[in-house]
Amino acid sequence: MSQPPEHLPDDDDVDYRNRALVPDDLREQDDAPTSEPDLEDIVDFHDTDITAITAALDINNHLMVTRLLADLSATDTAELLEKIDAHDREQLLRTHGDEIDPDVFISLQTDLATSILEQMSAQQVASIIASLDSDDALSLIAPLNDDFRKDVIRHLSAKTRVALEEGLSFPEKSAGRLMQREVVAVPQFWTVGKTLDYLRAATSELPETFLDLFIITPTHHIVGTIPLSHLLRAGRSDKIETLAIDDTFPVPATMDQEEVALLFKREGITSAPVVDDDGRLLGVITVDDIVTVIADEAEEDILKIAGVNDGDFYRSIMGTTRTRFYWLLINLITAILASYVVSFFEATIAQVVALAVLMPIVAGMGGNAGTQTLAVTIRALATNELSSTNMWRSVGRETAIGILNGAAFAVIIGLFAGIWFTSPALGAVIGSAMIINLIVAGFFGAIIPIALNRMGFDPADSATVFLTTFTDVVGFFAFLGLAAVFLV
Repeated sequence: MSQPPEHLPDDDDVDYRNRALVPDDLREQDDAPTSEPDLEDIVDFHDTDITAITAALDINNHLMVTRLLADLSATDTAELLEKIDAHDREQLLRTHGDEIDPDVFISLQTDLATSILEQMSAQQVASIIASLDSDDALSLIAPLNDDFRKDVIRHLSAKTRVALEEGLSFPEKSAGRLMQREVVAVPQFWTVGKTLDYLRAATSELPETFLDLFIITPTHHIVGTIPLSHLLRAGRSDKIETLAIDDTFPVPATMDQEEVALLFKREGITSAPVVDDDGRLLGVITVDDIVTVIADEAEEDILKIAGVNDGDFYRSIMGTTRTRFYWLLINLITAILASYVVSFFEATIAQVVALAVLMPIVAGMGGNAGTQTLAVTIRALATNELSSTNMWRSVGRETAIGILNGAAFAVIIGLFAGIWFTSPALGAVIGSAMIINLIVAGFFGAIIPIALNRMGFDPADSATVFLTTFTDVVGFFAFLGLAAVFLV
């Protein structure tokens, strides 16, 4: 057991912001007022650096470009490649491609990285792939064109080739695609001393960074996990198996990456072993991979709701136009359906012109309220907060919110319309329609993504279209129907 220090520091000696002792000669400087740092203060790469590099490219000052590139990290260089135009990017890669760290391609947006790699030779790409960790190599090679990918794989070593081909055999966005094959595993009968000696001797074979050791049987089945902190605290004679944590949470290679992310969040783990169908260790997923998954999945859902793709920013104008056209076409069809409903009340609108002025308010409010519910429900489904046990309670809650908001806005719009058109009856009609449509928005905003999820579809893909159809049709029908009954 460690002994307490003979002298405990006084309160004045301790910096309680980081629990570290502060030297006397730094204390006065530390008390000086400082401004709150922002991202630009932390990241030492700015648009001025990009301008300097493109200016050097324009005058073919290759020495200057080389010097400027040498000061950039992999993420800085990736940002540079993403922000410069296609001509400068092509010139930079042609003249200085050999100076670019392979890790740069991992930091690039996927569509852009794929586009750049497919303009290289298969041998060049194979050289980049061979220098990366297995999980990064797989994520880089998977999006390539099938024929080109096969050509690249042929230029790799047999060991790397087998690992990539097995990784590609797993479903897209699965744990098998996400895992890193470089993993530290030791037999359960080893001692701490032998394990430490092994780690020091096998430096070149170990992953660059790792957090846990996995304890395996002779048949490579997982029996436990040892955090590095536990290993460093143990005595050399201690048995490895006595340090193992039972809660290792082995992940099947076929598990969807979103479920893996939920497991990390739920259990608060920093790494998890990936196993095959027989429970044998294949690799490891670490928390940095999960951070990327969470960010990518959230971004993907947001973009899907808007009917756009992750690569639209870098795709050609015609390609982006084509992908957005289909989404807009579906929206046009739903708009025509709503207009068709309006056409049934043409005579009513002709007699009460104010209806044409107020119609968009009801439909628009319903659409906005429904989108709020939709966003909350899709997120709850994605994070596994919503399941069969609380599904109807969630639907009822969102419907109740629709009722309360509907009543509040019914009063506001009812008074506004009644005063504007000097018609209390018109105010009552639009107020009633507002209540009906916000109830519909709350109910269907919750039930549509749940139903799509139950049927095996991604709610983010098409829930918005269905919801907009319901709120537009119901909004117009309720408002104009009530007007036909009470105003004409």
